[in-house]
Amino acid sequence: MKIATWNVNSLKVRLPQLLDWLAVRQPDVVCLQETKLEDGKFPCTEIAAAGYQVVYAGQKTYNGVAILSRQPLLDVAAGMAGFDDLQQRVLAATVDGIRVICVYVPNGQSVDSDKYLYKLAWLQALTKLLGDELARYPKLVVLGDYNIAPDDRDVHDPAAWAGSVLVSEAERAAWRGLLALGLQDSFRLFEQPEQTFSWWDYRMAAFRRNRGLRIDHILLSDALASTCTACVVDKDIRRLERPSDHAPVVAELAR
Repeated sequence: MKIATWNVNSLKVRLPQLLDWLAVRQPDVVCLQETKLEDGKFPCTEIAAAGYQVVYAGQKTYNGVAILSRQPLLDVAAGMAGFDDLQQRVLAATVDGIRVICVYVPNGQSVDSDKYLYKLAWLQALTKLLGDELARYPKLVVLGDYNIAPDDRDVHDPAAWAGSVLVSEAERAAWRGLLALGLQDSFRLFEQPEQTFSWWDYRMAAFRRNRGLRIDHILLSDALASTCTACVVDKDIRRLERPSDHAPVVAELAR
């Protein structure tokens, strides 16, 4: 089973790239973030023609998440119970006995901003949600743009980024709290090339210079981590014209 996550940074702009990528890579499940589309404008027809069922939760201009699957999507739920949030950032569904949760964690803007406090509160709510979901679904995968680089290996220049949003200690502590629930970072289950990232700023030739961060992740419950055979960042699509600033992350599970 091939599962993937990709922050498309506008599905309207990136739809042709997504359809081409689906045809070439043939993933079984894909989680998308930053679709930036109202639900009435979601390209259901095009996605169905590519061979995928889809569920989505969107809003105009910002945020938005979706799950694509070759198999039926069951028990669909959006948002986080008990956390009042108008932003569409969480979507869950069950696929072939596996609970799939798509997340788009807030960016936080800067460590001295209200948006940073919102991010930390949001992560606390996510931790509770995932704890509850793990109790119900031993086979669980959480895919998305976490807007957290877990450690200095995931940062092109740790000294330059020290203390900044995306790498601050409070954010990394929240990440460790997610792992402590019984989740594993699929990327780190394997030996990986140094300086492997999933996001590069559009500015200052960051992609060409590989000045990036690894902030897109696939977390697996213990029951699924034992079946994971690979996890890679698919950088090829980042080389296209008008790309998303993120590259897809793909994990493979033996079934």
